[in-house]
Amino acid sequence: MSPVETQMRREVLEIPHAVKRLLDNGGDDIQRAAHAIRDRDPTVLVSVARGSSDHVATYLKYAAELLTGTPMASVGPSIASIYKRQLRLNGSVCLSVSQSGRSPDIVDMTRMARDGGALTLAMTNHPDSPLAQVADHTLNLHAGPELSVAATKTFVNSAVAGIWLLAEWAGDTALCAAIRDLPGRLDEAIGQDWSQVPNALGERNSIYCLGRGPAYAISNEAALKFKETCQIHAESYSSAEVLHGPVSIVDRGFPVIAFAAEDMAEPALAEVADEIAGKGASVFGTSTRLHHATPLPTTRTGHPLTDPIALIASFYAMVEQVATSGGIDPDAPRHLSKVTETR
Repeated sequence: MSPVETQMRREVLEIPHAVKRLLDNGGDDIQRAAHAIRDRDPTVLVSVARGSSDHVATYLKYAAELLTGTPMASVGPSIASIYKRQLRLNGSVCLSVSQSGRSPDIVDMTRMARDGGALTLAMTNHPDSPLAQVADHTLNLHAGPELSVAATKTFVNSAVAGIWLLAEWAGDTALCAAIRDLPGRLDEAIGQDWSQVPNALGERNSIYCLGRGPAYAISNEAALKFKETCQIHAESYSSAEVLHGPVSIVDRGFPVIAFAAEDMAEPALAEVADEIAGKGASVFGTSTRLHHATPLPTTRTGHPLTDPIALIASFYAMVEQVATSGGIDPDAPRHLSKVTETR
């Protein structure tokens, strides 16, 4: 990472400690919520979130469907806050994710979901927030104060709290063991050397981020952070979609990062990454299955559903370096504030 002592850098370095704090203090909340979900036995889950929190929800969508066979869909907060409509959610579980717990549209949608018959769960770093007050259960993220505008440790702790909840609901002991081991794995992940990526960016101001399955959520978050902290235009695509049109703008040296967990989607994603590299792009990937693209040093976590969490930790360490080397303060991106209160 950059020698400049940014707040973002300090918070990235704190990620392993923040996760350990969650694991040490969040168990009771997780158990109560998992027990409530088992009692509800939902046929569908819905999520309510925006920005980085919505990328957490995408990660949890794939995890819930893979672990329990229960479909999960994102619902638009404006249905409640702007259009004032009531959804029929009887028998469902609604998971609302918000670092601050203060955005009025997220609060309104969660209240509407509860009124519509859903069991409502709030994941927030502020258990005294308006969101927590309208939810049936609150999962305190225990991330500690996050001062940089760019969410890092709150994103990671949201992902850990969510996957921990799903693991307890599903009774997956192997996944629970991988979650308990995360602090050490994340410490290793933050130290991985991804300096080849900023070197490849050079003067370019556009990049593609690719993923598939749970790692697609990490691709989404990476693209947002490139825009937010580096003022680089970044687009996220599923590796199943990027060849259906977006690849047309790829030219020689065009930078691409492919995020792969060690799961059943990895071979297909690696094949696409290699195909794009064959067109002359500068492609990097978190896989040893690459033949033409450049492998990035990657920390595996002992379970495919926790691998994406280590990937984003490595990415955060790298993207902070891209920002500071370009003379941008990632703690205070232009036009942005820490809490966006959307109505």
